[in-house]
Amino acid sequence: MESLVHASIPDGLEVTLVPVNNNSTDDTAEVIRELQAKNPQRAIRYIFEPRKGSSAARNAGIRSGASDLVAFIDDDERVEEHYFQIVAREFRDSATEFLGGPYLGDWAAPKPRWLPPGFHAVIGALPINPRSVMDADFPGILMGGNAVLRRSVFDRVGLYDENLGRFGSSPTTEEDAEFYRRLLAHNIRGLYTPDLIIYHLIPAERLIRKYHRRWCFWRGVSQGIYDRRQQEPVAYLFGVPRYRFGWALKPILHLPRILLSQGRLGKLFAGELHSWGLAGFIYGKHFASIDRLSRSQ
Repeated sequence: MESLVHASIPDGLEVTLVPVNNNSTDDTAEVIRELQAKNPQRAIRYIFEPRKGSSAARNAGIRSGASDLVAFIDDDERVEEHYFQIVAREFRDSATEFLGGPYLGDWAAPKPRWLPPGFHAVIGALPINPRSVMDADFPGILMGGNAVLRRSVFDRVGLYDENLGRFGSSPTTEEDAEFYRRLLAHNIRGLYTPDLIIYHLIPAERLIRKYHRRWCFWRGVSQGIYDRRQQEPVAYLFGVPRYRFGWALKPILHLPRILLSQGRLGKLFAGELHSWGLAGFIYGKHFASIDRLSRSQ
């Protein structure tokens, strides 16, 4: 919040900060009141959302105002000083309907050697890519922790799916991927902007193998649950996309080559994580409760 308060705002852009208390039991309300008192020049509208879940919190923020643009940032992130200037610059182009940007790690502990390639989303540290259109060929998705959208986009595609995403103590995911699929389905034009930078806190407890295994398993659960509603246009085996078995088996089939390569610790661990994701998908597809999926239907 302090990074947003201290970021410079260009002429012609009006900014209201909307911290959403997602039914927390800590001193969030008091912290925000103090911030409001110390920064009367900033419009800060505190709201309380009793329904737990990252998607419910975002949707509450969307519903709370009528601004032309809606931006999201998570509670473990901070923005650069020129954040709002970049937003204003990019949306001068009326064809631009949403923006995404990089996540740079704010490392609380040294980066371990075994971090697996291709699993940046586990800890939320993504490299800076070149400026590009965010479409079906983009190597990623619009991540909710660094996203800016025209309000009109939500009128066309709807809000975030409140049956997906973190929910209380459940470390489920997939709300961003599902929302991005809807953006693509409606041919909504977005841009990846490399200087729209956020810094994401990466605590030491995320830099352990146990955390990675748990995250990948529950992402697989989320994907399996979603697959009950909408299957992928690919070949399936036992109710699971066949390529997922290939991901899990590939490290075993190529073990000698991996052992002789650079970064072998990360590559070996990546193979294990694909297996955890496969196990999670099978559990989500065939065994997990679907109470959350049916709650709003």
